[in-house]
Amino acid sequence: MTKIEAYRQKLNSLPEWDDLLLAESGLPGPRGNLELARAVADAGDAALFFRYAALTAEQAPVNSPAEFLAFCGVLGLGNLLAQGNRAVLADLRRHATDLRWRTREAVAMALQHWGLADMDGLLAEMEQWSHDSPLVQRAAVAALCEPALLANPAHVERVLGVLHTVTHSLAGSSAALTPEIEALRKGLGYGWSVAVAACPEAGKPALEQWLANSNKHVQWVMRENLKKQRLLRLDAAWVTAARQKLL
Repeated sequence: MTKIEAYRQKLNSLPEWDDLLLAESGLPGPRGNLELARAVADAGDAALFFRYAALTAEQAPVNSPAEFLAFCGVLGLGNLLAQGNRAVLADLRRHATDLRWRTREAVAMALQHWGLADMDGLLAEMEQWSHDSPLVQRAAVAALCEPALLANPAHVERVLGVLHTVTHSLAGSSAALTPEIEALRKGLGYGWSVAVAACPEAGKPALEQWLANSNKHVQWVMRENLKKQRLLRLDAAWVTAARQKLL
């Protein structure tokens, strides 16, 4: 029995879950209890998810046990989405701009859960999100740049299209490194490498288009991707040549 299955059984034996989640959240700390969160998302219902997801940053501060409840609620919205409830997309888009990074990460994980059930639906929605604000764009990048979702080359090509759109938006910005831009940069700073590794034939030339872009944010993004071990394992000679093209 996996930890997730064990937690699911324990949850199903309890009349209410708040005390268990608060006690075993793993917060404050560097890592929340993702196995417990997944069990909550699998075993919970819409009323629970919306109650937890409604907890604000004031009610459930960052890195507190209470934020774990918010995380579980947002993650659970992905299960509703995978079951066909597309109305929760508006909620997830709003949560993508949350002040708390863990809650924003729950959005990406919720979208990935949907992608496992309906990758075409996820791609179509993220193509729309790619034209939004930096934090919404970051959610789109984080949702799509997950190896488990990128087995189909046709899907990877569409993900590369999203990466181009978001990187083009970043290239047009000369803004200082705000928290929102920093979060977007970090997402792009690994996302490109995931897509390239999933489909090198399309990914390599797509990434190469950005190597000589003079924008400081884009240069940082490209430099970070070219540090990733997944690309070095894929083609170390290509990585070396690509680094030489950076400004």
